[in-house]
Amino acid sequence: MTEARQLPNDALHDTLLAAELFARDPLQLGGMVIRAHAGPVRSAYLDFIKSRLAPRVSRRLPLSIQDERLLGGLDLAATLSAGRPVLAKGLLAEIDGGVLIVPMAERLSAALSARLASVMDRGQIVLAREGLTAEIPAAFGLLLLDESAAEDERVSDDLLDRLAFHVDLREVSYQALQEGIAFFQDQAAAIRLAMQDTDEISDDITQALCATAMALGIDSIRAMIFARRAAELSGRLMGHRFTERDDAELAARLVLSPRATIIPEMESEQSDSDSPPPAPQEDDSSSESEDISSSLDETAALDDVVLESARAAIPSGLLAQLMSAQRPSGRGGGSGKSGSLKKSSLRGRPTGSRPGLVRHGARLSILDTLRAAAPWQRLRAVTPLGHAVTRHGLPGHRPEQKKLRIHPDDFRIRRFKERTETTTIFVVDASGSSAMHRLAEAKGAVELLLADCYVRRDQVAVIAFRHQQAEVILPPTRSLVRAKRSLSGLPGGGGTPLAAAIELSRQLAESIRRKGDTPVVVMLTDGKANISREGKPGREQARLDAAQAARNFALADLSAMVIDTSPQPSDAARVLSLEMRARYLPLPHAGAAQVSQAVKAIV
Repeated sequence: MTEARQLPNDALHDTLLAAELFARDPLQLGGMVIRAHAGPVRSAYLDFIKSRLAPRVSRRLPLSIQDERLLGGLDLAATLSAGRPVLAKGLLAEIDGGVLIVPMAERLSAALSARLASVMDRGQIVLAREGLTAEIPAAFGLLLLDESAAEDERVSDDLLDRLAFHVDLREVSYQALQEGIAFFQDQAAAIRLAMQDTDEISDDITQALCATAMALGIDSIRAMIFARRAAELSGRLMGHRFTERDDAELAARLVLSPRATIIPEMESEQSDSDSPPPAPQEDDSSSESEDISSSLDETAALDDVVLESARAAIPSGLLAQLMSAQRPSGRGGGSGKSGSLKKSSLRGRPTGSRPGLVRHGARLSILDTLRAAAPWQRLRAVTPLGHAVTRHGLPGHRPEQKKLRIHPDDFRIRRFKERTETTTIFVVDASGSSAMHRLAEAKGAVELLLADCYVRRDQVAVIAFRHQQAEVILPPTRSLVRAKRSLSGLPGGGGTPLAAAIELSRQLAESIRRKGDTPVVVMLTDGKANISREGKPGREQARLDAAQAARNFALADLSAMVIDTSPQPSDAARVLSLEMRARYLPLPHAGAAQVSQAVKAIV
């Protein structure tokens, strides 16, 4: 047997090895995600993968693909010609056994990601619609191209869990990649000669991979399955008769390290010289005990080696990125800068069709209507007396034209999704305590946010509360001049009718939502109420009324943020945010710019 030359053990060659292993078994390895911007580096890496995949089929997925093209559906022309439902295969069925390439994977919709994940799990497409029932084989590997630059763009976790390899090319130079590819091409002949079937992977290797996954905080069973398969393929690639420790280390680096959620602390080796030697045993079982102890030591050593290899391969800053990508618990996540998505029948992005009549400005989907009517044409070609309508009339008459018979039940109405407008409601505490501490900074922050809302063409509203009541000093508007004028003339002083402010903000937000827009409430207060709902002074009753109003606000399921404007973070504002299910932001030392940046995260 000719031994294959060992490939250098560094990050770049691990990246190329991941492509090599994926190309050898894309179906069982699920796929890989490539984090890189469009450019020569990514193009060269994709060309390398395609050269190793041949002769497997590889196709690109359009992000705007419809379900009929993705999963398959009714072939309209063939159905009308044959008079019976005819199936047209979709893209996933066409690449059965191949690889699907998904550009801009971070922009995949949740629905499209769920469809891809479902087909990957089943290995087939199950159709039951439009008069069709079929199970179509569709096993494929997935190659996701992640071009995300902003923090709010991220590939679906459901898809990432189903891919063995996560590759990052953002720090790889084009020259280094070309040199690495040339090295692989030089060694291709030696690798082919060395390749052979590897025996079943040993329990020790599997145990070491499991221990490494646990130490890295990985709780997905798919990761272990992928790591085990990668170790087997590595053994074949390197010409090993059995899966060896090097293969397990490679699998840990390629599969487990990118999924790490914690960095394990490696135990320092302790010297055994101080410990007294064990007393000699006189029975015959001493040799058996020594063999068991030696086996356990070897297993523990293998676990440590594989874990250390995986730990060294964890990308720098990975855990910080994971923490920043996690969404806060509870409400207050906001709806995005362009509002939330809502269904519409008039305008927006097309999302299919539904049965219905053309009224109230709805648009008819002609193709979907024809698809619904096509399977029934042979039955509808029968007259009420039960005679078939022939293509020719009585002798001497012109032949009757073959017509398409459409019933009202066949009508399909276009469905759309559109972004709603966002209305940001600023609830400003203008009481005496707030005016003493942070009212000026709160006004400055709101003015900065008003300018940002004006750029996005969002609406803004301002509620101020002081003395015995809360009032809307600025109804929802896009006028930046009106907003600044109403805010600059806001005086400070008096009591804190917090319950009235929460109640008024909830009512205004619900009225905005009933109009079809997306409300976001931003409350700037220290959370200390001293005026009850009836407008009477009294801290205890005011606190109870504010708590009840906050619970009513939470039941309304509104997005909100409570910005603590007290000199030091206060328990009152924190408790208020919990009761409202809002995001809490203490800003004891922040100015207007810092408050503005914090609120932009949810608006």
